[in-house]
Amino acid sequence: MTIEYDEHGKIFTDIVSKVAILATVQTTTHLMRGYMHVRRDQRVKDELDRSENFLALTDVQVQGPDGQTLFHAPFLAVKRDHIVWVMPEQQSGGGGL
Repeated sequence: MTIEYDEHGKIFTDIVSKVAILATVQTTTHLMRGYMHVRRDQRVKDELDRSENFLALTDVQVQGPDGQTLFHAPFLAVKRDHIVWVMPEQQSGGGGL
């Protein structure tokens, strides 16, 4: 990790600071609920518009067509080409799913 300072004391680093946002993600085959990670001072749309092939989700519940939870994963990389829609959820004070 590289940390640099300018003459005014501003810190420059290669670490990207992100905010975890609880969201529901519909893919072509499954409904997922977990945390997507958005860069500070950016919107969910900005994160979805990035050119990376995968969207990282954490603390994810994957549901089948009947609404039953198929499995829970601490991390899941979702191929962006398979995402149909994303709905950020209102959070009321933190906590898990």
